[in-house]
Amino acid sequence: MRNEYVQAVLAVVGLVPAGTAVSYGDVAELLGSGGPRQVGSVMSHHGGGAPWWRVLKASGHAPPGHEAEALVLYLEEGTPLVGDYDSFLRTGEGRWRVDLAAARWAPTDSDFDNIDAVAEDLERRLHRLSVPDDGMVL
Repeated sequence: MRNEYVQAVLAVVGLVPAGTAVSYGDVAELLGSGGPRQVGSVMSHHGGGAPWWRVLKASGHAPPGHEAEALVLYLEEGTPLVGDYDSFLRTGEGRWRVDLAAARWAPTDSDFDNIDAVAEDLERRLHRLSVPDDGMVL
């Protein structure tokens, strides 16, 4: 995966405020590049320093293997949840998820300006890297 894409995904994820969430597909759509799997791969390999718990599957389920840690963070941030998260906290049993319909981040105009700048920079950098430098390009 290109470092430019990794940086762009992490920049967008860094804009997602506490108490809200986005899907992997939302991030790809905001960037206008890649898809849910590419964003998931970035988050899996490079997202440890970003608010990773705010990026979810479209179903609203927390990243696999990180459910307990994510649940504590969701509760601290006031992220809308559905299901039996109280039982999960007590016993590790119980099904729950983020209510993505209620928690989905709605970027402000300022956020969109920042996202557009990240997306434009990504496009410019990827295009520059993919154009052959053989003097044949018009």
